[in-house]
Amino acid sequence: MHIPDGFLNTATSAATWVAAAGGLAYGTRRLTAEIEEHQAPLLGVTAAFIFAAQMMNFTVAGGTSGHLLGGTLAAILLGPWAGMVVITAVLAVQALVFQDGGLLALGANVLNMAVVGVLVAGVTYRLLRKLLGERPWAQSAAAFGSAWLSVVIASLLAAVELGLSGASPWGLVLPAMLGVHALIGIGEGIITLAALALVRVARPDLLRISTPTAEQEAVS
Repeated sequence: MHIPDGFLNTATSAATWVAAAGGLAYGTRRLTAEIEEHQAPLLGVTAAFIFAAQMMNFTVAGGTSGHLLGGTLAAILLGPWAGMVVITAVLAVQALVFQDGGLLALGANVLNMAVVGVLVAGVTYRLLRKLLGERPWAQSAAAFGSAWLSVVIASLLAAVELGLSGASPWGLVLPAMLGVHALIGIGEGIITLAALALVRVARPDLLRISTPTAEQEAVS
């Protein structure tokens, strides 16, 4: 899903940079107002874990592979605003150090995966928890569903950006991106559930939005 340089035209690249900067500025402002001092180290730990987890690819279909995006995991552990900042930091390091995604396309990648992807994950998780209530399996179902949807929506945005730039015909890029990432979303959901299971055993206090009241505070 990381868009390299040369695939987006100037107008699309500039628009995504503006949108990403605006979303990140708002998220940072909300984070600054809400974060508590003892939570700050957790941002770095979560970013490091997601960065490391993204190094591990899994086979999808037709010779393609996917890896954890981590937006849902960050949104659940930290809340959507901190999650947005964490995923942005991960994407920036990947682009600057490992050339995973282009610098000119970084605005699009941040918009798709850090801004929209994390917000979709946070809002979907909140809504599913409300709908499912306190059933034993509710948190897991909400985490899996929000992880899957966040990947699909992020891939849809990437496909639209590529289509608008003329990098690929609409009839090819939309089904290709959505089809592959619908499968990658399943892997995202499974890895997210596994990570949350470990957190639940070791540090259950880190599940910041595990109750309806906390969820409302995290995305309000």
